[in-house]
Amino acid sequence: MSTDQEIQQILKDTKTIAVVGISHKAHRASYQVAKFLIEKGYTVIPVNPKYEEVLGQVCYAKLEDIPVAVDMVDCFRRSEEIVPIAESAIRIGAKVLWMQLGVESDDAAEMAQSAGMQVVMNRCPKIDYRG
Repeated sequence: MSTDQEIQQILKDTKTIAVVGISHKAHRASYQVAKFLIEKGYTVIPVNPKYEEVLGQVCYAKLEDIPVAVDMVDCFRRSEEIVPIAESAIRIGAKVLWMQLGVESDDAAEMAQSAGMQVVMNRCPKIDYRG
């Protein structure tokens, strides 16, 4: 897994973040984190089949629907749902698979790392962000 120094480098190098499992409800962590990342200058792409837009951004049903390159896939889904997200992240050529606080999947991490991706588990980019 990534060290604190590697995480800072990831956050520095990342420009485009797909937030999988985002909610349109302002009190939800996924919404708050996405809003924070937008405010810090990242391009945030919401991914949730329930919505057409979140935070003024077009919302996509799945990672494969996103028409631009994605640097990081930030996962707001249960741990047992991460493997298929990792498979999609690999298919779209993402560089980082980031699992939010409380989300861990060794199988997904191993798969992503084998595909050359960096992996962060059980962390939050909003908390780790140093600017």
